[in-house]
Amino acid sequence: MSYIPKAADVAKLRNMTGAGMMDSKKALVEAEGDFDKAIEVLRKKGQKVAANRADRESHEGAVIAAVNADHTKGAIVSLNCETDFVAKNADFVKLATEFAQLALNFNSKEDFLAADFHGIPVSEKLIEQTGVIGEKIEIADFKTLEAPFVGSYIHAGNKIAALTGLSKSFDKAAEVAKNISMQVAAMNPIALDETQVDSSIIEKELEIAKEQLRQEGKPEALLDNIAKGKLNKFFKDNTLVQQDYIMESKISVADYVKSVNPDVKITGFARVSDK
Repeated sequence: MSYIPKAADVAKLRNMTGAGMMDSKKALVEAEGDFDKAIEVLRKKGQKVAANRADRESHEGAVIAAVNADHTKGAIVSLNCETDFVAKNADFVKLATEFAQLALNFNSKEDFLAADFHGIPVSEKLIEQTGVIGEKIEIADFKTLEAPFVGSYIHAGNKIAALTGLSKSFDKAAEVAKNISMQVAAMNPIALDETQVDSSIIEKELEIAKEQLRQEGKPEALLDNIAKGKLNKFFKDNTLVQQDYIMESKISVADYVKSVNPDVKITGFARVSDK
């Protein structure tokens, strides 16, 4: 007579792995009630599904930001999948949230993927969940940020998350960091300020500006000065501290921070989108 698992054991395995009731039951039957073997059965199924779906695109997902208890470090993890249906699933978002909390302990994606997650490496958990869900699942992006104070913002729907670092902690630090993180999420700056813009980007923008001016018939002798003016406009639109503040467009982001606390500066930011 073949082994018939108890309903309580099926429920226990389901809670341990996130697998469906039927998959959990089949795994227990195959393992003849041995939980460790049943989990291995589910992982092997995940490996098979992962291999079959390796070439699939995973452009949907849940992007979650987390900050540690003393607000000195933040992490963003993008857990990606194939469909928006899965991305919105409560269990999928919960897994992404747990990953983000774990990510606070690491500074690289490689170390994070090798980290222990309830008894198995994160990388193996991804394979296991691929079998459970039936879609390609991967950590598409991983970023961390450290500062005297770090705040975060997760855009509705978990599609974009951002972190902002401030030079000190103060009474309204959480509010300011969240507001700036909203700015980062909405406006996607390329750098904190013009000193941090890559030189290759600057050269490219200057050349684009000069070519536009040539097509407008401007004299060659004037191109450098006019192009520098266009570059300053580029910095204003694309560097965080110079951007117009989204909640009060008449002032810059730097001016907003100064208006709250003149002794505070933005030290850095991070942004991740699921696309």
